[in-house]
Parts: sequence; structure tokens; C-alpha cells
Amino acid sequence: MTSPTKPTALDHLRVLDLTRVRAGPTCCRILADFGADVIKIEAPDGVDPNEGMSGPRLGYDMQNLHRNKRSITLNLKKPEGLSVFMDLVRKADVVVENYRPDVKDRMGIDYESLKSVNPRIILCSISGFGQDGPYRNRAGFDQIAQGMGGLMWVTGLPEQGPVRAGIAVADTSAGLYAATGILVALAEREKSGLGQWVHTSLLQAQIAVCDFQAARWLVDHAVPPQAGNDHPYSTPMGVLATIDGYINLGVGGDGQWQALCAAMERPDLAADPDYLTQTERFKHRQQLMPILAEIFATETSAHWLSLLERHGVPCGPIYKMDEVFADPQVRHLKMAESVAHPDLGEIELVAQPLVLSRTPAALMYPLPAKGAQTEAVLREAGYDDDSISRLRHAQVV
Repeated sequence: MTSPTKPTALDHLRVLDLTRVRAGPTCCRILADFGADVIKIEAPDGVDPNEGMSGPRLGYDMQNLHRNKRSITLNLKKPEGLSVFMDLVRKADVVVENYRPDVKDRMGIDYESLKSVNPRIILCSISGFGQDGPYRNRAGFDQIAQGMGGLMWVTGLPEQGPVRAGIAVADTSAGLYAATGILVALAEREKSGLGQWVHTSLLQAQIAVCDFQAARWLVDHAVPPQAGNDHPYSTPMGVLATIDGYINLGVGGDGQWQALCAAMERPDLAADPDYLTQTERFKHRQQLMPILAEIFATETSAHWLSLLERHGVPCGPIYKMDEVFADPQVRHLKMAESVAHPDLGEIELVAQPLVLSRTPAALMYPLPAKGAQTEAVLREAGYDDDSISRLRHAQVV
């Protein structure tokens, strides 16, 4: 395995990462993969009553979420620990946390407290439901946000009942929005010289990524129904079974419909007034889709994908995860990157989906052992050997 080139886009930034589970770590991973010095601050063993809720440290999820970070242990419940943290804040650019809003206030790491020691600091807070309002202090998890944000009633087959998405949509999107907010605040700091408080929530992010389905209600006051694998307003766009599997078909306009009919050698369908326009096809979807289902069931997925591609009809295979990473285009895009782990050996993790021509992201190293860089980070903050020894003796680090 060749050594990756160290990422430089954000290597002038230091980020203090107080996050766990998924939304916050997703945010910090973006910054770390582009070169920021992300310091993962963890409670010493036995201090956190919810220790381990993110899964085993050597497990795939922790490795994927927390690569490219340094790790220190620090007990923020002790006054000495809070004092050390504030010393780190003085030399940091960003603090990211995803506690319930009341927790950081009780701990004394709210924005006003951080700003008092470093006016340039950017605090990014990710919560379940927002930093204020009636649900402020509720604990939030991804599936709860999926339900409250409307996703579960537009997912699944009609009359099936609410269905969660198979990935952590709210968590991941909240992390992405948080990283965007941090980068906006950093850009603004170039003008003002001042930091600010950036915050988002799982609920806000989930509603935002519902996007056109949310706008459908806000603008037209129509409640989007469950549509299964069918597109909410384009037809035919959905899943069709073949002899040996399934494919996705995407016909987004009248020209693509004509191309599909040519590929199927069905000029009668191309000329049928019931299917001639997008509006008519959508109106008659219940009679059109069974016709297509019967046609596509006569050949293999590979046959249809090749034929439709030649005719310029949007389509694609439906992969299980092992097939995703075997696809030649996915391999070309290098969406799996290798990193050497001292215990696990060489492992592959999910790459950043952003390509920058001069300053790309890179996977440099895996999640370190808990507290592996505690002494190094404390020395960088001005602590000498005796001070560090006292902190260890007092179980602050």
C-alpha cells in the first residue's frame, strides 16, 4: 500500500471533537479528512455512564467515523479537566459537540464561556431537536428524527405503514449541514476576525433533506403518500423485475419514453395516447407498470441494462453492498480507501465523495487507541511533565 499524500486544505485548523454516535463524528470526519487537526476528547474509562454506546472501538463503524483524528482523555466533570479544556480552546479554531443543549450549559462549555477565552472560536452544536423550543432537552436519535421529519411516511409501499430508511439519514445529513456551517463561519471569520455559534439538529436536517416532498406540502398543501419504488410524479421510474434480479428504470421525459419504447420494440406503446405525455403516463401508471413488468421479466438484468444504455434510457443495477464496491465505476472513483491499522491490519474505509483538484482529502491513519495522544496534546498546550503527572494522578486525564 502506497502512503497517501497528507491533506492540506484544512491543515491550518485545530478542531476539538467532543462528539459521539454519528452526526457529530460525521461532521468532524469531513474536517479531519481534509487535513484539520481533529482532537477527539474522550472521558477516561469509567467516567461516562454511556460509554460504549457507539459500538466497539475496533468495529467497522468507529473505525470509519473516527479515522484521521488524534485522541486524548479528559474528565470534563472535574474543575481541573474543564480548566485544561479551556486551555485547549485558547489555541483551537472549532469546537464540535452533540450533547443535549442543557448539558453544555451545566458543564460550562457553552458558547459565551468559550468566547470569553477565545473570541475567534467557532462552536458547532448538533442536537436532536434544536437549541431552544419545547423539545430542547429531549434526547434525539436518527429514527426518531426520521419519524418526526416526515421521511417514514413517504418511504415504503402504499398502506404498508411507516418505514425507516436503511441508513442514518438524519444523523448523516445533520453532520453534513454542520460541517457546511463550520466552513461558512470560518470563511466569515476571515472578514470579521470573530467566531460564532453554529447549530443544527437531526430534526431540522431531516426536514431539509425531505426537500421536494416537504415543499409539496408547504406550497400545494398536498400530503405526499407512500409510493414504494415509484417516483412521486415521473412514470415509468422505478424497479422492474427481470429473469435474474431487478433493475432501476428512470424515464424522466417524453423523449426518453420514446427511446424506451424503441428499445422494447413496442411502437404501439409509443403511439398510445394514454402514455404519450408525462402527465398521461402518470395518470395511467397503474395500467402501464404491469405491461412493462411483463416485458422486462422476459430477459436478464444484463440484457436490459445493455440495451437501454445503447438507446440512451436512464437505468441502473440494484446492488447489494458487496456488489457496490465491485462495480468498475465505483472502483474507478476510489470510494474505498485503505489504511493500516496496528491491530486489524490493512482495512478499507469509505472515502470522501468530494474531489478537489489541488487539495484532496486522504485517509492517513485509523482511529488511535483511546488517549494515545494525551501527553502530546497537553505538551502542545504548554503543560510540562510534572503538570501532566499531576493530572494523571488526579484522574483528570
